[in-house]
Amino acid sequence: MSKPSILAFGTYDDWDMEPMQSKFTVHQFPASGNCADLDEAARDQITAFAFKGHSNLGADIIDAFPNVKLIANYGVGYDTIDVVYASSKGIKVTNTPDVLTNDVADLAIGMLIALNRGIVGADDWVRSGNWANGPYPLGRTLSGVSVGIAGLGRIGRSVATRLQGFETNIHYYSRSKKETPGWTYHNDLVELATAVDVLIVTVSGGSDTVQIISKEVINALGTDGLLVNVARGSTVDEEALINSLEKKAIRGFASDVFNNEPNIDERFLTLDNVLLQPHQSSGTIETRKRIGKLQHDNLQAFFTKKPLITPVN
Repeated sequence: MSKPSILAFGTYDDWDMEPMQSKFTVHQFPASGNCADLDEAARDQITAFAFKGHSNLGADIIDAFPNVKLIANYGVGYDTIDVVYASSKGIKVTNTPDVLTNDVADLAIGMLIALNRGIVGADDWVRSGNWANGPYPLGRTLSGVSVGIAGLGRIGRSVATRLQGFETNIHYYSRSKKETPGWTYHNDLVELATAVDVLIVTVSGGSDTVQIISKEVINALGTDGLLVNVARGSTVDEEALINSLEKKAIRGFASDVFNNEPNIDERFLTLDNVLLQPHQSSGTIETRKRIGKLQHDNLQAFFTKKPLITPVN
């Protein structure tokens, strides 16, 4: 019996590719980005996508594969997939929630501490020999400050829970008030930013949250405020942010996500009050293996006609 055909987008580690190849005939999405570079017979045989990456998966690609019925996303965020169009074509979409929550929250806290205490600069201070010429500039205390969480989903709540260990005062923004252990709810982001010393962005990506961290929100943080983003680059007005950073209108910015990744705005590279990461918040061996397994399990459920494990639509 022949194996079902799938189309893989992006580069997979052996621990993901080997199980896929054992169960499915795996075709690779053309490096050119042109679906026509895959022959028509192969395109007709493909009934599911194993989607990995941050490029857009829209109607043009979906329509090039007339028999596709599942898009299994590698990752929790699916804002680059046109889910509405997929649904209109009867195509199911899955993602991989929960398995990366802890690692994303860990990196958010790590970036905050590193930014607040100047850990990266201090490392360079030692390596460059500057320590012999005097002490490194003083950092700032995290314990006891007020921290705002923009978006109290799985990741936002996990970030807030970790911050309780630093005896911080937790404020949050979400669509509705949540059951929380004494945290302060705000239904307005400017109000939230005004009330806190640090704002951490954990909202979902997508059209509803484009530039939700607006110029007004950034300005409300004030000259002593810090902004940390582990959501999507699209959630922040980068032009307003860069202007604020250049003018020292806020104290600093740490981010794992940007617009136009990996070709980010070069002005970020010239700033001394930023900490930059290459979109690797889920970048641990353990979590990447769990993500890959859940993607594979959704594919396997689809082909064995079992309920999808983590459906989106």
